[in-house]
Amino acid sequence: MEEVHASGRTRDASPKSLARVIGLLTLLTVIGGVYAQVYVGGQLIAWRDAAATAANILAHKSLYLSAVAVYLVEMAISIASTALLYALLKPAGRSLALVTLSLGLTANVIKTVARVLFASPLYVLNPQRFHALGADALNDLSLLLLLVNDHAAGIAMAFFGFQALLAGWLMLRSTFLPRILGVLSIVGGLGWATHVWPPLGYRLNDIAMLVGVLGVFVQMFWFLVFGVNEQRWHEQAGSSR
Repeated sequence: MEEVHASGRTRDASPKSLARVIGLLTLLTVIGGVYAQVYVGGQLIAWRDAAATAANILAHKSLYLSAVAVYLVEMAISIASTALLYALLKPAGRSLALVTLSLGLTANVIKTVARVLFASPLYVLNPQRFHALGADALNDLSLLLLLVNDHAAGIAMAFFGFQALLAGWLMLRSTFLPRILGVLSIVGGLGWATHVWPPLGYRLNDIAMLVGVLGVFVQMFWFLVFGVNEQRWHEQAGSSR
């Protein structure tokens, strides 16, 4: 029986390798979000001017398409890191880790739907296809869909906040990660969870993002450089069976 457990352990990635993969995926998610939202969205989207936004998108279709592609890859990476985080934190509490996974996947599904709406102006801004609607109406509809995309991403942030709260609690319960990671995750999760009440979430968004991003970067750095204490991970995994 011991030989079976040993061979199964060798087939699975080590906890330290798992943490480093999560750290790398988190880094790629951050880079993708900065490119699509800050670089491309910041250049092309004028939230109070539908005509200017439409003109910018049509004039830079390839750039906008690249943001759509990056967003979709970002979401695939985020789903993968959510699943891997469950595997990493499972020894600290299997049931709670499963709830954390479910909240993270729900957040990713909502945000993926939002990114489909982000892509919609590429299909809406076509007067030849929609003869019954004038250019102004199509411009307004396009900006409306972008606004819904933005608010849907805010709703997803609330679920990411709940996920971060539970993940932080699991980190505090774990014996293989420093407690500061759990504290930062809980604080960041509280900030993101304010999007449950959208007016509050948007009012506190800058502060919440600052605190949340700080926690993400600290966790990412720790996972990439130090990983986890493998001996304690295996000990806690064994005691939780």
